[in-house]
Amino acid sequence: MSRRRIVIVGAGGYSGAELVSILSGHAHAEVVGLFASARREKGDQAGKFDELFPRYRGVCDLAVQPVEIDAVMTLKPDAVFLATPHEASVELAPKLLDRGTVVLDLSAGYRLRDAALYPKHYGFEHSSSSLLSTAVYGLPELHRSQIAKANLIAVPGCYPTSAILALSPLVRAGLVKPGTRPIIDSASGVSGAGRGANVKNLFCEISMQPYGVLSHRHQPEIDAYAGVKTLFTPHLIALDRGILSTMHVDLVPGTTLEKVNATYAAAYTNEPFVRLLPAKSFPAIADVRQTNFCDIGWALDTEHSHLIVVSSIDNLVKGAAGQAIQCMNIRFGIAETEALGGKRVGGGA
Repeated sequence: MSRRRIVIVGAGGYSGAELVSILSGHAHAEVVGLFASARREKGDQAGKFDELFPRYRGVCDLAVQPVEIDAVMTLKPDAVFLATPHEASVELAPKLLDRGTVVLDLSAGYRLRDAALYPKHYGFEHSSSSLLSTAVYGLPELHRSQIAKANLIAVPGCYPTSAILALSPLVRAGLVKPGTRPIIDSASGVSGAGRGANVKNLFCEISMQPYGVLSHRHQPEIDAYAGVKTLFTPHLIALDRGILSTMHVDLVPGTTLEKVNATYAAAYTNEPFVRLLPAKSFPAIADVRQTNFCDIGWALDTEHSHLIVVSSIDNLVKGAAGQAIQCMNIRFGIAETEALGGKRVGGGA
């Protein structure tokens, strides 16, 4: 199999750097170009990659260039990853698609189907709304067959990934009590806020604290793909990376633990990157750090048909770069676990 030529736009950010890290060990892909975010072409986003991130000395010394479509396409990429601000992705994706390359967008630029949601939740009018109906939401556990044929893949957000993977099997099985809203409390490391300078993100300023209460931009994404209205509250914690989500779900009265167990097993036994934990075991951020795994554990209060389900991911891997590469592997017919590790299931590589 020939190696796919890969370009990363937004290589100076945390997700962009994670893409470089994972792809450097990919047997069937080669990073041929790195570009800065369209908003950050100067300053700390430009220069040689191993100068921006010294830990990559000897791994990648490509220059991070200002982004220009002609410069990108001169490299003849098979796929372009956009680790860019939402507005930048909205502007760049149509131009790249018109030039015949596959686009994997790590921003929220194409995750929502309704263009009217963008001014409310993201603060801008969507200028490429015609693409919203054709973009495929890149959560392989739900949309693998669509990803395999897509040219525009909207890679899910980190918080939504942790919530949707935990909730969607229950919703699809009809186990969530009608008229109720699952409650999601999520805690994330500070890398989820990006690499930009912000006093609240300084080491000495970080404390566990909720934010975006009843107004977080990921709420409509979670609701749309989990298949149920939820109440989502994110929290910042003093870690560099990782997400832990604890969800409270009222189930249909009489739902047994055996039914819950069977529902999760049916959904994920053959999934290479979802690990269902044994009874009375619960996920920990440390257990998924720098992996593409989502760990899920749960407990049921049978008397009140109330389920507590907990999930954990690395926000920069399964919540961003790793999931994007998982989608790329699917799209190009590469073993889904290539460069990502993963458990061996269903005879897969």
